[in-house]
Amino acid sequence: MSDLVGSYECTVDVKGRAMLPSAHKKALQAELEKPFILKRSVFGTCLELYTMSGWNKEMKQINKLNRFVKKNMQFIRAFTAGLKQIEIDSTGRLLLPKDLLQFAGITKDIVMLATSKNIIEIWDKKKYEEEVTLPGDQFEGLAEDVMGSMGNETSENDELS
Repeated sequence: MSDLVGSYECTVDVKGRAMLPSAHKKALQAELEKPFILKRSVFGTCLELYTMSGWNKEMKQINKLNRFVKKNMQFIRAFTAGLKQIEIDSTGRLLLPKDLLQFAGITKDIVMLATSKNIIEIWDKKKYEEEVTLPGDQFEGLAEDVMGSMGNETSENDELS
């Protein structure tokens, strides 16, 4: 499987079906015969589509939590709330369940955004635009806070210009 890359505008039909973008379908070719996991996002009003292998890795981490600690169980319940196993049909469409469409406020126009090797976020287009449209100075500060401490270290595998 190659890495997922890019964001694509799509539409959801009246039955809740959306076509997987061809670039994502190509990257996921080896995963298309397996089920996918669709769930609510933790940090936004969007949905997250996991490959089964990606979901299994995520659950391996979750399963390390002690289930006799109340806050761990609260987290696990919230993290898996509304979770659905779905399949991509032979034409490349996925059926988005009504409860998850309602959670994300999705009606018709969506954006499918690859945010990881194994995860595609699915946003209502208007909400997505609001989420990513930050004033320049706010984005600059965010970029500095998140990436600024990474430094300019190079490894032996990095090529110098």
